[in-house]
Amino acid sequence: MRVLVLDTIHGGAEIARAARAAGHQVDEVDVYRGEAGIPVAEALRRRYDLVTAPVHLDPDHPLLRHHGAALSHHEAVRLLLEGRLPRPMIEITGSRGKTTTAHALAHLMAGSGILHTSSGTRQYPENRILWQKSITPASVIAAADAARECDGWLIAEESLGVTGAGDVAVLTSADDYPVAAGKKQALAEKCRSLRRAKTVVAPPGVAIPGPTVVSTDEAMSCSGTTLRYDYSGITGAFTNPLCSLAGYALPLALAATTACVLGIDPAPLAGFAALPGRMATRIEDGILIVDNANSGTNVATTVEAARYARRLSGNDPVTLVIGVLAQTVCEGFPAEEIGRAVGLVRPEHVVYAGEEWLASNKPHTAADLTEGLRVARSLTRRGSIVLAVKTWR
Repeated sequence: MRVLVLDTIHGGAEIARAARAAGHQVDEVDVYRGEAGIPVAEALRRRYDLVTAPVHLDPDHPLLRHHGAALSHHEAVRLLLEGRLPRPMIEITGSRGKTTTAHALAHLMAGSGILHTSSGTRQYPENRILWQKSITPASVIAAADAARECDGWLIAEESLGVTGAGDVAVLTSADDYPVAAGKKQALAEKCRSLRRAKTVVAPPGVAIPGPTVVSTDEAMSCSGTTLRYDYSGITGAFTNPLCSLAGYALPLALAATTACVLGIDPAPLAGFAALPGRMATRIEDGILIVDNANSGTNVATTVEAARYARRLSGNDPVTLVIGVLAQTVCEGFPAEEIGRAVGLVRPEHVVYAGEEWLASNKPHTAADLTEGLRVARSLTRRGSIVLAVKTWR
């Protein structure tokens, strides 16, 4: 089969390699830089049996208009994984809470397995980092290979949808935003991919026609720091202080629901601890630091982190380190949203982090998160520092 793979930057190169290994004739195009594969003009002259492109590529790109409907990268990875899937395989997508949900579920899995998230690909039970890759669907290929090699399970975080090849797919949030040059909506693309899954675990109020959908409110109820579960003959409860935080309550409920679907009692989530960059706390020289800098940072998570810091420190002043470091994070963190977060938090000091702020007239700026924390430490005499920088971690 003659295959054209578009967008070598966002996983296309991995898909092209896997397709060649499967015996196909493959061309690839770097649609943004033109630095890899064949030129667009050459791809326009050739004929193909199959074209694949990421869902975020502009549908009016000349190659898509010329060659017609393309398979998404998610769908291409599903085809490439046929006959070589690890079991069980759980895919997780959504705009917020993916990494936390994935780590919480991995906390419950027995035996060997692979956890692939934006914070790295880890082998369990050793919790050993294997590599750091993006969460494009193409990255699932290597993670699935590693899971099969250790004869273990796979939990894979994916951007903008799932392959649907796994045993369970999880949608962590119903937040929406435009993609593909503003011509598609992210939530619609995620739900379209979820229709291919056998079973979907979703937050309340999300309707996905086709597969079996288990909503967290069917299986879970949360009161304060206690989460009770009753699904498919698995009943019980666990208490964890993280359940009182919005950034953890739903991910823990999603992980617990998914565990019940898989026949696993989620009671050990009582011992699940906060992840670095996700409401993790520490004390440095008498100053409380709440680290909530991750790829899902937005206005709501920033406000929640500041509220958490004030609760823990006794309503003392807050120094806020805020900004965006990874411009490739799909949802972004626009300057106007950063300004809104600052207005809602009302910190004593603000440090703006990220290259775009260095040339601004803001009194305190930093190029990155490390420098932002250093500046914040120099400003803060008492109270807390909240790290709310959008970045891959």
